[in-house]
Amino acid sequence: MVNRILIRVKVVQMLYAYLLTRSEFRIDPAPEAASRDKRFAYSVYLDVLQLIIELSGCNPQRRGNRQAAVLPPKLSTNRVGKALLDTDAIKNAMLKGNGSYEALRTCVPSLADAIGESAVYADYAKRRKLTLEDDVRLWTSLITTVIATSEAVEKAFRSNPEFSQVGYEAGLRQAVATLEAYNDSRAAYRNAHSDLQRSLDTAYGLYHHIFGLIIELTNAQADRIENAKRKYLATDQDRNPNTRFINNALVARLKENEGLQKYLKDHPMRWADEPALIKKLLDSIVASDIYQEYMKSPERSYEGDCSLWRNLVKNVILTSDDFAEELENRSIFWNDDLEIMTTFVLKTIGHFAKNPDSEVSLLPEYKDEEDAAFGSELFSLAVENREMYREYIDRFINVDQWDSERLAFMDIVIMTCAIAELMNYPSIPVPVTMNEYVEIANNYSTSRSGQFVNGILYAVVTYLEKEGLLKKN
Repeated sequence: MVNRILIRVKVVQMLYAYLLTRSEFRIDPAPEAASRDKRFAYSVYLDVLQLIIELSGCNPQRRGNRQAAVLPPKLSTNRVGKALLDTDAIKNAMLKGNGSYEALRTCVPSLADAIGESAVYADYAKRRKLTLEDDVRLWTSLITTVIATSEAVEKAFRSNPEFSQVGYEAGLRQAVATLEAYNDSRAAYRNAHSDLQRSLDTAYGLYHHIFGLIIELTNAQADRIENAKRKYLATDQDRNPNTRFINNALVARLKENEGLQKYLKDHPMRWADEPALIKKLLDSIVASDIYQEYMKSPERSYEGDCSLWRNLVKNVILTSDDFAEELENRSIFWNDDLEIMTTFVLKTIGHFAKNPDSEVSLLPEYKDEEDAAFGSELFSLAVENREMYREYIDRFINVDQWDSERLAFMDIVIMTCAIAELMNYPSIPVPVTMNEYVEIANNYSTSRSGQFVNGILYAVVTYLEKEGLLKKN
């Protein structure tokens, strides 16, 4: 019921929000008017972070260097070094030749050997599936067990005229603290996961609450009829009203539907608390040709009662600006959900119409277990592999036409999700994935995004197929 079209939109939205606000490594600023100890501590701090980049094989200066140290295999896939290299503060420090770093680089071969022989690395290397959190934990342990205990490292730092033991130890602690602060980012990641699930659950709630609105509008019209009967100068029409609308058989079945009533009880949202909205919608309904023709028709049938509400939902409620505004006030997600959820409401009413003599169950939240897991899995894959997917994207950007650093961020997010789906869901045909994300780009990014995303994804698919990286059933 919450289908993959909606799930993809939600994943793109949550990934956009998460990547826009996340900061995996917050590099401390330089201390102002600092003492010698603090100045040296900050120098050690930046040097140790650069050393992690070097030992991860991410330093661009290492490329093509035949004398470069041989690093333990899994350090080259560890993502901490690349994440640190992407921070402006570290880039600037490397350009300036900060502190004792040149002397420290001579320690890389011995440190690489010591890391390869360490118990911490051995435990890390045994794991098949490593998260960024595992990568971070490895380096916090290596700083304290390998780097801090290395005589060669201490000697390199002592070669700096500014050396102080207090600053040296403080700088090491500061580097560990920066890595440990990554837990804040993991909390943001978990929150994004929770927000994704909550937004999907909320979409399913809208499906139920539209049915609740149908019931509430019927009740409101029944109240109008009763109040008209009690008027001091009631007309014959007031005393003998046409009750066809309030006795609608579909509404009667909705009131008796156990699944719907249980959901509305467990997830209360009283439309009656918005009398102005109910009045405006009801006035629009009564004034509509759909209502007038229904009330005048000599034929009465259960199918006709269902058809009335299909038409009213589609042509009156769905098109109401007041209804859209109320949804936006109640949930930031619902305006994006409305079109798809309304489609399923209409589909469910169709099921009611075809089954006049039997109980009709409302649609489940997901079609199956695969759909239930799809959103969470896709989000995780996009986050964990975003650097690799970004490399695929950048590979095919025409630098004469596009500056990769100035691309619409939403386009990058959309293509990241698309590549995650292309590479990890062999049962989903390539054209389906391509079409869905191009459509998302058309609806949620710039006017040129659909064409741009289509072109890049086509090039990425061709490359992945050629390299044997794209496996489809």
